[in-house]
Amino acid sequence: MNFSLIVCTYMRPDSLIKLMQSVNSQTLYPDEIWIIDGSTDEKTKLALDSNPLKNLHYLKVSSEERGLTRQRNVGISKTSPACEIVCFLDDDTFLEADYFEKLLETYHRFPEALGVGGYITNEVIWKFAGEKYTPKTIEFCYDGWKRSDGSRFVLRKRLGLDTDLPPGYFPESGHGRSVGFLPPSGKVYETKQLMGGVSSFKKSVFGSQQFSTYFEGYGLYEDADFTLRLSKLGRLYVNTAARLAHFHVPSGRPDLYEYGKMVVRNGWYVWRVAYPNPSFKAKLKWHAITWLLTAIRFINVLTTQKRHQAFSEGLGRIVGWWSLWVYKPRLL
Repeated sequence: MNFSLIVCTYMRPDSLIKLMQSVNSQTLYPDEIWIIDGSTDEKTKLALDSNPLKNLHYLKVSSEERGLTRQRNVGISKTSPACEIVCFLDDDTFLEADYFEKLLETYHRFPEALGVGGYITNEVIWKFAGEKYTPKTIEFCYDGWKRSDGSRFVLRKRLGLDTDLPPGYFPESGHGRSVGFLPPSGKVYETKQLMGGVSSFKKSVFGSQQFSTYFEGYGLYEDADFTLRLSKLGRLYVNTAARLAHFHVPSGRPDLYEYGKMVVRNGWYVWRVAYPNPSFKAKLKWHAITWLLTAIRFINVLTTQKRHQAFSEGLGRIVGWWSLWVYKPRLL
C-alpha cells in the first residue's frame, strides 16, 4: 500500500532528527515524508538539511496555520494522490524497525479498518498474569496482563466512578481508559479511539473528516475528538506489535496552568461532541471525576517534588471548570 508519513513539529529539532533516524531504518519505508514545521526559528530546517532522507518534503507554516490540528490538515492536503494510508507520528517518538510493516499489515488483515494505531512500549511496566488472575484494587488487568493502577483510577474504583468499558472506549460520563491500558500482547484490538501521535488512517476518510480547529496550539485531546467521530463511520484498531517509544520532550509544551485549563475545557468539548445530551447521572459523574482529578493534583503538592507544577496544573483545572459556567466551548 502506498503510504505517507506526516510529522507535525514545533521547536524540537534534536528529537525530530532521532525520529527520522528510526524512520530511515524501517523495513518498510514511507513513499513520502512531510515535515510540517510550526517553529519560530530555522533550527529544524537546518537540522533536516544536515541529515537528508529519501522522499522527505519540508514545509514551514505561517503563524495562522500553526498548531497541531491545523498543521495536520495542511500535511494531509500535501500528500500525493497515490497515497492510500496517512501515518502520523509525534516528533518525540522513536520507532522499532518493523513499525510501519506491522502497521500496514493490519490493513491487510482487517480491510474494513479506517484507522490503525501503534503501541507505545516505554511508559508502563506490564506483567503476564494469566487469564484466571484476579487483580488487586491497586492493579489493572486486561487480557491476562496486569499493571499497577494510578491513584486516580484506584480512587475512582473505591468511589464507584470507574468505567467497565474496555480501553479505548468512551463512556457516557466521558472519563474512560485510553488505549495506553492495552497490554503488550502483540495482538490487534478493536477500539474507538487512537492516540494521534502514533496513528494512521485511510486517506479516503479525509474526504469527509478533518482534525478540528477548535483545538489550538498544543491540541490536547484532538485525537480523541477525531477518532471518536471517525469510529461512528467504521472500525479502528490498535496493533500492539507495531511498537515505538514516546519520550514526552518538555520543549514545545504549554505551561502547566494552561495545560490544566485545557484538560478540563477540551475534555468537556470531546465529551459533549461524543454525547450531546448525556443523562443527568452521566453529568454528575463527569463533574465528580473532574473534581477528583483536580484534588489529586493538589495532593501532589504535598506528595511529590514537583510542587509548583502540581499547584499550577491544579489551579488551571479549577479555573477551567469555573469557566464552563461562564462560557462553554462552542461545539463545531
